[in-house]
Amino acid sequence: MLFLYNLLIHIATAVLPLIALFNKKITLFVQGRKASFTILKQHIQPTDRVFWVHVASLGEYEQGLPIMEALKDKFPDHKIVLTFFSPSGYEVKKNNTLADATLYLPMDTQKNVNTFLKLAHPEKVFFVKYEYWPNYLHQIKKQKIETYLISGIFRPNQVFFKWYGGFYRNALQAFTYFFVQNEESRDLLSSIQLNNSEVVGDTRFDRVSQILENDNTLPFLEELTQGKTKQTIVVGSSWPQDEKIIIDYINQTQDEEIKFVIAPHNIKPEQINQLYKAIAKPKQLHSNYKAGVTDVSQTQVYIIDAYSLLTKAYSYATIAYVGGGFGAGIHNILEAATFGIPILIGPNYKKFQEAKDLIQLGSCIVINNEDDFINNLSKLLTNDTFRCELNQISSTFIHANKAATQKIINHVFN
Repeated sequence: MLFLYNLLIHIATAVLPLIALFNKKITLFVQGRKASFTILKQHIQPTDRVFWVHVASLGEYEQGLPIMEALKDKFPDHKIVLTFFSPSGYEVKKNNTLADATLYLPMDTQKNVNTFLKLAHPEKVFFVKYEYWPNYLHQIKKQKIETYLISGIFRPNQVFFKWYGGFYRNALQAFTYFFVQNEESRDLLSSIQLNNSEVVGDTRFDRVSQILENDNTLPFLEELTQGKTKQTIVVGSSWPQDEKIIIDYINQTQDEEIKFVIAPHNIKPEQINQLYKAIAKPKQLHSNYKAGVTDVSQTQVYIIDAYSLLTKAYSYATIAYVGGGFGAGIHNILEAATFGIPILIGPNYKKFQEAKDLIQLGSCIVINNEDDFINNLSKLLTNDTFRCELNQISSTFIHANKAATQKIINHVFN
């Protein structure tokens, strides 16, 4: 099995540059990795003491961030190597100031693994949520480097729990300890004789709870919402499938007092242009606001065609709609929940523990079609008592689930 796996990795490494000729994201994936070892050599010296944190993409970065902050606070003289698998995470966070070296994780070939570990020489390794690369894990175990999975979550349909999954089960033996999000994950690990786990929850709760301590003011939304006096629907990380439902509602609504803020997941000009043209109500792009079109008081729909503003935008929301649920899966609902607001999502949420929990509690509502959207939104907008009850549920949920980071740090270093 190891031979077959290595063969497939080498084939992928050879084929990806060809695919990159036709795909911009794959181009970033391939070209970015060419600089990985150079970045390590520039920023990590043989005498440095190093922690390595690996994340798949942007969502896992948010989960790893509280751990990195805690490591920096406890060990200011150590360096942190942060690796990404996906361009959608790396390209947004490559200039972060917390990690000493931020780079793409080199492909999981034995040669790359040996070179990476020699240059990074980490004392401890932290993998976030998932990403199980057999060659990396095999060599980490061989070198007896302590390795931890944080905010881990396991599901019965994963290969580890199938009769044919022995190769990947063996890879999990490299982990010193598993810090998982729920009881099901711990039970699944126990079912394959991995009892070195603990349910500590999701470190993102620690991350999002800090948001309330920040200045979340956005001048353009102050103008749009007239100092948060207007009912405002914030649509975060939307995909075209989400936007179709929402745009139909916007174009049909007779209430011109309701404000809409849409922050699409993809802000490529062609998709933003399609979204803009589809909206029949008074609208404005954030890029135009930045260019000097400053009066948004008469705007009903504000489109944020920029990154890193969504979290603050949620602070202006009466209700949030978090996108992705009509596609591959919902995006981060915790950033909305931390502001104590009810949340609407599409039906694809099963992989996300926080969504299942908030749905059970009642402050996250699943919509399956446009009628669901209209009925639930109307109820939330017109029933202040009901909406306030859900607001309190969201706030309490965030507060009750904090402290995963401290539990992890205490276990690893005490």
